[in-house]
Amino acid sequence: MAFRFALTLMLLAGFARGEDYTLGPDSQRQPGVPQGKVEKHTWQSSKIYSGTVRDFWIYVPAQYKPGTPAALMVFQDGASFVNETGAWRVPVVFDNLIHKGEMPVTIAVFIDPGVVPPLAEKAMGRYNRSFEYDSVADWYSQFLLREILPEVETRYSITSDPNLRAIGGSSSGAICAFTVAWFRPDSFRRVLSFIGSYANIRGGNAYPTLIRKTEGKPLRIFLQDGEKDLNIYTGNWWLSNQEMVSALTYAGYEMKFVPGTEGHNSKHGGAILPDALRWLWGGSSPKPVSKPMGSGGERHFVTEILDPGSEWEEVSSGHKFTEGPAVNRAGEVFFTDIPNNRIHRIGLDGKVTVFKEDTGGANGLMFGSDGRLYACQNGRKRIVAYSPDGQESVIAEGTGSNDIAVTAQGGVYYTDPGAKRVWYVDTRGEKRVVREGIAFPNGVRLSADQSMLLVNDTLGRPVWSFQILADGSLANGLPFYRLETPDESSASGADGMTVDTEGHLYVATALGIQVCDQTGRVVAIINKPSSAGISNVVLGGPKFDTLYVTATDKVFKRRIRRQGAVSWQPVTPPKPRL
Repeated sequence: MAFRFALTLMLLAGFARGEDYTLGPDSQRQPGVPQGKVEKHTWQSSKIYSGTVRDFWIYVPAQYKPGTPAALMVFQDGASFVNETGAWRVPVVFDNLIHKGEMPVTIAVFIDPGVVPPLAEKAMGRYNRSFEYDSVADWYSQFLLREILPEVETRYSITSDPNLRAIGGSSSGAICAFTVAWFRPDSFRRVLSFIGSYANIRGGNAYPTLIRKTEGKPLRIFLQDGEKDLNIYTGNWWLSNQEMVSALTYAGYEMKFVPGTEGHNSKHGGAILPDALRWLWGGSSPKPVSKPMGSGGERHFVTEILDPGSEWEEVSSGHKFTEGPAVNRAGEVFFTDIPNNRIHRIGLDGKVTVFKEDTGGANGLMFGSDGRLYACQNGRKRIVAYSPDGQESVIAEGTGSNDIAVTAQGGVYYTDPGAKRVWYVDTRGEKRVVREGIAFPNGVRLSADQSMLLVNDTLGRPVWSFQILADGSLANGLPFYRLETPDESSASGADGMTVDTEGHLYVATALGIQVCDQTGRVVAIINKPSSAGISNVVLGGPKFDTLYVTATDKVFKRRIRRQGAVSWQPVTPPKPRL
């Protein structure tokens, strides 16, 4: 069935079968076509890939005008792509397509993988190619954005417009290109992938699932693969590329897949490179790449949750470190600036004011049914509650604290990460440990009906779920919610959480805001508002349908199609879809 699907796509695309995979006129030097220049450089000052040495090349088209920003395209395995007599011949193809107005005036950067030279004569160096290219992490994007591209910009002017920035490669270089754009669509939005290694070399097989779950990103992707591609210990390339195609189609991306008959080589890719670039750029003045909102497929939760008419908006900035968003009965959102010892209030009119100074390093916040704002004063080792006029009352003392949850009856749960403990303070003010042993208990929230306590572990993957007994004790704990984690770590980076009236849990993590259904599955991942980390999340506003996120020195908001569950009013969510 997969072969029949691929064959149909190939015939519709009008690309030739294996015996016709030859380089066409656009891959050959043509009379009258101005030739760009290629410069070779060496980079051996990397801080991100310490100790590495590598060559890189810069292609500058003849049409480039100094001071006028050019479009940009980056290629991994640079020596192969820059070679004018090899399989790809990118400088020749660029010269021809730019001359014909079929792509913009584009500077290309060709980069080889890094090698750490040996320290002794008979020792072996370290070859970084797989680590740099196959890792599902943002290290390589940081390498480009912080090191290589600033070096290029000392010589030439390149655009900062991500719509005019592309990245491509073959095999592991292809998944690397996709990874860069996936993590940094604010910097690259066009991806060229030949025989991409979307297999389990270093976790790349997770991409089809992440694509299906994650809020769409403004990307345009060209993929090619052959039915005779690798089938080895890490996976089947032909099948994994079709998994990518299926996921990208499901999620509604601008995508083109050209299947063929070749194996793990550049024969097919080199032959179709000019047409691939034509499609990727769409002319000399490319249209902006749009953000997909899904194909409407069954259970595409991220499109059910997000409001298509709402994007992230900055609410407040200029802080040192924002945390602990909490919402009151009116829908106003309060948040902490921990280093500045302040609690701020976001009014319904959007104005941000200071609610309280000298807050003792207050972190987690939560409003109770009594209208008071409960706070974790970790700097003073106590839990306090603020009345609406800012008067402070001590609830508990003597322990560290990070995040807090308040029941409708007035019981208080809080986490103490340093001691690996979860505490409970009853309505008489007596505190006791109700859970020990979680590696780093951080975010804590009640389920929508307040029958369960949810505690995440920043250093691990799960969010724990406990049933709450009549006396506030916890029972039947399980690592119930299974979060997605970055490739470079088994830690989710989970921090603050909130819950909606459908029973869905929203967790601020390293990958974005992960949304879990009642059965513990991650069903959607909402993109972070910026490349900076996020620390916490709450649903606020007059209808409790606006997602507020604390993100380093800023606070952002966006409207969604869900309503927040609040501590003073437990609700019974609908039965989960199993």
